Amino acid sequence: MENAQEHMWWAPTYSINDSEEPRMTACIKPRPDPDFAENFVRVAKWCPDGSVLLAQCENRQFQFFPSPNHQGSLPPGSPPRVRDHEASTKVFQQPSPILDFIWYPTATASNPATFCYVASVRECPVKLLDASDGRLRASYKIVDHRERQVAPHSLAFNLSGERLYCGFEDAIEVFDVAQPGEGTRLATTPSKKSKDGLKGIISAISFSPAQGSQYYAAGSLIPSTANIALYDEARGANPVMFVDGGPRAGVTQLHFNPLKPHILYAASRRQSTIYSWDIRSNVDAPINIYDCRGSSKVGDTSNQKMRFDVDITGRWLASGNQSGRISIFDLQHEPSLTSDDTPENTTTILPTLSYEAHGDSVGSVGFNPHSPLLFSASGSRHFHPESDNQSDDSSSSDEEVIDLTKESGAQYRVRSQPIPLDASIKFWDFSRRAALHPDL
Repeated sequence: MENAQEHMWWAPTYSINDSEEPRMTACIKPRPDPDFAENFVRVAKWCPDGSVLLAQCENRQFQFFPSPNHQGSLPPGSPPRVRDHEASTKVFQQPSPILDFIWYPTATASNPATFCYVASVRECPVKLLDASDGRLRASYKIVDHRERQVAPHSLAFNLSGERLYCGFEDAIEVFDVAQPGEGTRLATTPSKKSKDGLKGIISAISFSPAQGSQYYAAGSLIPSTANIALYDEARGANPVMFVDGGPRAGVTQLHFNPLKPHILYAASRRQSTIYSWDIRSNVDAPINIYDCRGSSKVGDTSNQKMRFDVDITGRWLASGNQSGRISIFDLQHEPSLTSDDTPENTTTILPTLSYEAHGDSVGSVGFNPHSPLLFSASGSRHFHPESDNQSDDSSSSDEEVIDLTKESGAQYRVRSQPIPLDASIKFWDFSRRAALHPDL
C-alpha cells in the first residue's frame, strides 16, 4: 500500500487570485552563441514528466533547461535564482531554421526508450531525435511534386502515440511512428484552384483528449473566419465540420481542454485574443473570447507567435503578450451547451491575474504537469532605437556604414541586426505556500 502511494500522481493545485502576484523562483538565459549574439527563445515546451524544458532558439538550436523543482526548492522569502547559460544542460545545433517540434507523448528521462522528440527543420525530413544525446533515431520524409524536401509547419501525435500528423501547404501527412520513411497524404483541399476545403498552410493540429476519441482540429494560415476544421482519423481527408466565427487571421495554435475535451481554444496571428468553441453545439460562433491585452489595451502588431497553455486540470489558461505581461484566466465557469444550443452572445473574458513578467514579448508560456510552476520565455526582434528616428532618405537610417578607405579605398553598408530587449526564461511558483518577493 505504501509503494502504491509513493507512485501515485496528484494533480498540481494553483493558487491564483487578482491580489497576489506569483513568486519568481528562477531566471535563466539561453546559452550564448558567439556567432549569434542576438539569440533568444522562440518556443519552449515541458517534457511530459515535467523534469526538463526544451527550448527552440532563434539561432537554430535546441536547448534543454532542467526544472527548478528538480534542482532543489527554495525556502519561502528567499530571492530568486538568476542563472546564466550554465542552466542549459544540452545544446543540439540544427542545419536550418526550426519550424516546429513536439515531445513524444510518454517521454520521460527515467525511460530512455521514450525520451525523444520530433523536430521539423526547413528543407530536411522530419526527425525523431533522442533527447539524451541528440542522435537521429528515425526520419520521415515529405516530398513535393518537384522532389524537394518539405518541412511541416505543425506536428501532432494521436492519442495512442502510434501516428504522427504533419501539416504543410494544403495537406496533412500521416506517418506510422514505428515505420520511418514515407507516409500517407491527406489533401485538405481538392485542388489548388478549388475554394473548398481547408486551404493554405496547415499551421496548427490538436487532438481531442477524450477517451477513445479520434477527432482532431486543424487550422490554416489563410486569413478567414472559417479556417479551422475538425477531422476524424477514420474518415481520412473528409472534414467532419468547419469552425466559424473566429478572427479574420491565420491560426497559430489550437488546444483542447484536457478535462473538457469538447472545448477548443485557438490563437491567431497578430491577435491579442484567444477564442473558444464548444464543438458539441453550433460552432458558427465562439462561446468565449479571452482578452490577453491586459491594462495596456494595445493589440499585437508583429507576426510573432504567442503560445498559450492550459494546465493539466483544465482550470487555468495562461498567455503572454507583446508588452511583456502574462494573463491567466479561470476556465471553471465556462458555459455548457448541448448539440441543439447556439451561443446567444459571445462573452469577452478578462484575466483573473495579469502581471508584468518581462521587458519584451512573451512568446511562450507553459504549466508544469507535476507541480504548480509556470515558465515564461521572452524575446523578439527589435532594431536599434536610433535607427527608427532616422528618416528614410538618411544615409544611416537602419544601416551601418563600414569604412575601409585605408585598406581598399571603398565603403559598404551592412544592415544592422535586430536585438532582443529581454531574452530570458522565468519560472513562477503558484503554490499556496509561495511568498510574494518584494523585488517583483
